[in-house]
Amino acid sequence: MRLRVWLAEFLRPTELQATLFWAGIIGVLSALASVGFRDLAKVIHIVLTGYSGDGYVESFKQLTWWHRLLVPSLGGLAAGMTLYFGMRLSQAKSSTDYMEAIALGDGVVSSRSSLVKCASALCSISSGGSIGREGPLVQLAAMLASLIGRRQRVSTVQLRLYVACGAAAGIASAYNAPITGALFVAEIILGSLAMETFGPLVFASVISTMTVQKFLGSDPLYQISMPITRLTSNWEILPAALLGLGAGLAAPWFLRFLRWCERMLSRLPIPAYLRLTLGGLIVGALAIVSPEVVGNGYSVINQLLHREWLWSGLLLVLALKLVATGATFGSGAVGGVFTPTLFVGACLGSLWGDAWRMVWHGTSFGSGVFVLIGMGAFLAGTTQAPLMAILMVFELTLDYQIILPLMLACVLSHYTARAFEGESIYAESLRRKRHGGARQQLSALRVGDIMRHEPPTVLETAPFAEIAQKFIKQRFNYLYVVDAENRFQGAVSLHDIKAHLNEPDLAALVIAGDLVIQEFPAVTPDESLMDALGRFTRHDGERLAVIDTPGSRHLLGSIAKTDLLLALAEHKEPTEISAQQVGPAG
Repeated sequence: MRLRVWLAEFLRPTELQATLFWAGIIGVLSALASVGFRDLAKVIHIVLTGYSGDGYVESFKQLTWWHRLLVPSLGGLAAGMTLYFGMRLSQAKSSTDYMEAIALGDGVVSSRSSLVKCASALCSISSGGSIGREGPLVQLAAMLASLIGRRQRVSTVQLRLYVACGAAAGIASAYNAPITGALFVAEIILGSLAMETFGPLVFASVISTMTVQKFLGSDPLYQISMPITRLTSNWEILPAALLGLGAGLAAPWFLRFLRWCERMLSRLPIPAYLRLTLGGLIVGALAIVSPEVVGNGYSVINQLLHREWLWSGLLLVLALKLVATGATFGSGAVGGVFTPTLFVGACLGSLWGDAWRMVWHGTSFGSGVFVLIGMGAFLAGTTQAPLMAILMVFELTLDYQIILPLMLACVLSHYTARAFEGESIYAESLRRKRHGGARQQLSALRVGDIMRHEPPTVLETAPFAEIAQKFIKQRFNYLYVVDAENRFQGAVSLHDIKAHLNEPDLAALVIAGDLVIQEFPAVTPDESLMDALGRFTRHDGERLAVIDTPGSRHLLGSIAKTDLLLALAEHKEPTEISAQQVGPAG
């Protein structure tokens, strides 16, 4: 017994250690789901097109005109039918929206509905829909994280953190970018960089990235063909600054265009599955003119980084890609517009680079530099998260030479976009949910909102052996003592029982009432979180007892210090976000 109690005290993980452990598990599972989704999408694409080239654009170039029209149309129909019938079969009461689950809800992400949406996304993406695969990857990761948290029966704030870890791991697995994954969730969804939340996000992202690299390699997603030349003059920062201003002006119009497409297509008097079919038909028709419109834009961005395009051809591809993205997004296809946003920024950067080199022949910036700066600046303008955009482009290329002009362009784009558009690409949907009162403000939060039910207790008449066994089975340093009517009497400390382990004869006579600490702090459900925080500053334990009233003292549960700190960090007013789609940008 003495050895088991000693092991229970010194080998028992803290709540933070347990959170990091499960964040790592979430990272591994998210990476495996990401690899599986990619492989399955590739197989379906080969079945639909008969080609297994390096990308969707390359395979579509091999198709006849009618085949280009048919593949996205069939994919849209399959995606729509999957959504239409799948949602009716799932009958989920909880949300599938991981952003809502993190920022507003209780952290519960519906498994059945999430799988239905991911299956629909698989149909759209594998058939060439102009939408990103990062959306379903994040959705799968968030779903797995929610399942793990519910299986562990963690508190609501802890479950929201698990889902946030899943979202971060999903982004990291999609782009091989662990810093971006953590910052995306912290900066955009949670609106907080507090270490209570940011630490587990980083841990999950790193583990997810390391796991994906075992399967797909560790090379950056985008590689520029020539090294970036150092700035030979401070004046060479000027084109990057102007590009940032231009991207900031263009970003609000891109957002308005997507919302306009969504409104127009949603007004059509046809079933949802026919709207998705129509979206696929539009993409297929555009692919007849230019196969570059299919997919998420990855192939075209890589081409822009390795060779120069004629400005007229690139301008045509950009215009057609905008229409294809609007049609896919507006039809209700499940996915993200994160990568299509990078595509638009890359094209704008390339076009601006061509124009600038005509004016200033002595610039050391190659075309690939302008492409990367355009990607970051346009992403910063649409997401209104410049830090995330800067680090994402860096992680996508692993080239430090671009950091200075990139930072300037992203910041200027962010402030310019904010001057013309107060909302980011994530704003409208979640704002409607917030107006519905789904989330309480910090000033309105009470102890009862984050209280854990059924804390570990013993009766005041419990013998010493029962107390020791309870300490061995659970990982807290205090057991709450109650009477026969569940009235809180105090707590027994793990430290206090160790003295009796060396005297078994005396221990056999001891009961919980003999060891109880009667002045143990307690709070009521109606007290504010700041009041509870004040109690923790005068208490060395990890939990406070929650009683109904100071008079009757019936034990209702406990409040954990970890949950309190998470609630204080998470309930800062977050950046406005939207989650109408399931993608990070949709």
